[in-house]
Amino acid sequence: MSTTKESVRQFKMPDVGEGLTEAEILKWFVQPGDKVEDGQVVCEVETAKAAVELPIPFDGVVRELFFSEGTTVDVGQVIISVAVTGGAAVEEPPAQAAPAAPAPAAETAETESEPARREVLVGYGPRTGAAQRRARKTAPAAAAAPAPVAPVAAAPAPVAAPAPQAAPAVVAEGARPLAKPPVRKLAKDLGVDLRTVTPTGPNGTITREDVHALVAAPAASAPVQAAAAPAVPTVAAAAPLAADHGDVRVPIKGVRKATAAAMVSSAFTAPHVTEWVQVDVTRTMKLVRKLKESGELGAGVRVSPLLLVAKALLTAIHRHPEVNAAWDEASQEIVHKRRVNLGIAAATPRGLIVPNIKDAGSKTLTELAVSLTDLIATAREGKTSPADMQGGTVTITNVGVFGVDSGTPILNPGEAAILAFGQVREMPWVHKGRVVPRQVTTLALSFDHRMVDGELGSKVLADTAAVLEQPKKLISWG
Repeated sequence: MSTTKESVRQFKMPDVGEGLTEAEILKWFVQPGDKVEDGQVVCEVETAKAAVELPIPFDGVVRELFFSEGTTVDVGQVIISVAVTGGAAVEEPPAQAAPAAPAPAAETAETESEPARREVLVGYGPRTGAAQRRARKTAPAAAAAPAPVAPVAAAPAPVAAPAPQAAPAVVAEGARPLAKPPVRKLAKDLGVDLRTVTPTGPNGTITREDVHALVAAPAASAPVQAAAAPAVPTVAAAAPLAADHGDVRVPIKGVRKATAAAMVSSAFTAPHVTEWVQVDVTRTMKLVRKLKESGELGAGVRVSPLLLVAKALLTAIHRHPEVNAAWDEASQEIVHKRRVNLGIAAATPRGLIVPNIKDAGSKTLTELAVSLTDLIATAREGKTSPADMQGGTVTITNVGVFGVDSGTPILNPGEAAILAFGQVREMPWVHKGRVVPRQVTTLALSFDHRMVDGELGSKVLADTAAVLEQPKKLISWG
């Protein structure tokens, strides 16, 4: 049957950050049949650095969504197809007889470069010649609904047996199953024989979800897996899964996965040193109240103790610029940064992120307040861009908002120092020869001892404390 003349354009997962290889689809804003315009946001994805909205680069009608929400997709994979007018008519073959246990079929998407095809899942045409491995990390979604778990439990495939009809492809007896190296490693870690896994990826490629589905299947429906790894626990695939005794497993991905890798790398690469100092910040807290009441920094600008801590640290760095540095392992050089890009650690529902204020050292107090307000608001909305988290040189983490006095912060990779700002609380303090209640906080500075020795680190911490104890130093030292 001949359909209306149209051509199908495909939109691939772009590299939305510098060197990123994958992203998770958080939310679709369109469905098949919806009209879209050039520049319209069609979905939101989460990379290892941030959540990003993706605009479609052409007009048309959505034909197919290739992946469901919660699916991790490699950069370069097609995620959506759009029918645009002006192309040649697309010939669709007659419907084939349904197999005994069919998988949910989706309308197939075809480009003008594909002259012929047969019915396969989610729009991937058959490949002629010998099968080749393709980097597929997750199973595609059906066009109108999220993709179901691979049909392993309903029709398990024993070793060297033909695959169920629901699978889009099958591994021939004696042939090596098609799977990416990470999927092979996952299967090996879980004790899964890839020959027992029903593939749902294009051209018979085994995906992570296929392996997870086999592990999660009941022992009665997956006897080969049970024999291979009887003691291996279930691993979560796309969402937290309840396990025995109320345990819940949460997949490590996105921002949390990147943060974990960065922290491990930093902790075991840079020799950390942490120093502490208690500071009487009574005068700083009075200044914060006055700035709030006067509104002199501008309407809608957030004034908080963190603003003054940031300005104090920037003042200390101005006096000791050697602390604003990075270690270049390749060239065996210490790189002294000309600009201070001040990172602010922010806890979000997706994990810890550290956006930074570019060239913060050159900003006035008002400009710093505006930048800090915008940074916090953007982070809370989950709209921080990858660019906002790149190029940081020094960081502040505000643990005081959680009622914590101090800690030993881990450096962000590539940075030489990080300051922890503890809670401000009333304490007995010797002031002008008398013990009186004063507002006190604890500052902790961690630094990379390859670049920052004890003297330099101590001077930076002491100067930061001095500004917070006597805010008028912002004038004399600024």
